[in-house]
Amino acid sequence: MIILDGKKTSNDIKEEIAIEVAELLSSGKKRPHLAAILVGNDGASETYVNAKVKACEKAGLQSTLVRFEDKVSEEELLAAIEQINQDVSIDGLIVQLPLPKHIDEMKVTESIFPEKDVDGFHPSNIGKMTLNLPTFLPATPAGIIELLTRYNVETSGKHCVVIGRSHIVGSPMSILMARNCDPGNCTVTLTHSRTQNLKAITKTADILIVALGKAEFVNADMVKEGVCVIDVGISRVKSDKTKSGWKLLGDVAFDDVKDKCAYITPVPGGVGPMTIAMLLKNTLLAAKSKS
Repeated sequence: MIILDGKKTSNDIKEEIAIEVAELLSSGKKRPHLAAILVGNDGASETYVNAKVKACEKAGLQSTLVRFEDKVSEEELLAAIEQINQDVSIDGLIVQLPLPKHIDEMKVTESIFPEKDVDGFHPSNIGKMTLNLPTFLPATPAGIIELLTRYNVETSGKHCVVIGRSHIVGSPMSILMARNCDPGNCTVTLTHSRTQNLKAITKTADILIVALGKAEFVNADMVKEGVCVIDVGISRVKSDKTKSGWKLLGDVAFDDVKDKCAYITPVPGGVGPMTIAMLLKNTLLAAKSKS
């Protein structure tokens, strides 16, 4: 069993980005610049955005964090996005989700210029991904592809089962794994909450990607020997074994499943750090595309 170490791999990527940034600066180009908009005081979002800012520093990128109270109007938020769209010094823009209920997330996503959409959520970028054209890939799926690449996980001809059909992970992941490239060339089954006989399907998976949001949903009875398991989920649950009184769990019961796996991602330290690394990589690509 091989652990797909997202923490180590993401640090490697950040170091590679830092080298490229130094080369850009030495050739007289500007430092790549990522702007993030955070609405409200959601603890998980706060932690995630702060991690992105720290990662920017480590990789040599400039970052700007724009904060709004959760009562901000949709008009104010869209105006701030338009201001960043027009700012030539900023290469990439992300708006941290989820947003308050009175704000239309799709309207916000569509308002970001596609060339600055380093989260890869804009319909234009999703369309290009679907057609296998050069574009910003959604950060989490891109991070998974990068892990599979760097650990030389064979995907061609394999059966890949994806649990979860979100626009952020499950749906784009199914498209990427089916593409005629490496990693890719899988036969993909996309499952979700209405899928019948789910266990029978997951037991046929050579590669199982779980993005459901239910702690330890997948157990050993649901996987076959030699499977590659990618656990995207992360849930905060109460625990009397930690100082904080909480612990983080993935969608996969790691200790139950690991001995049947050829490869598996841990939670935390698996997919999460890779998401941030790919966000930085997309920002670097955005900056270089202007050169």
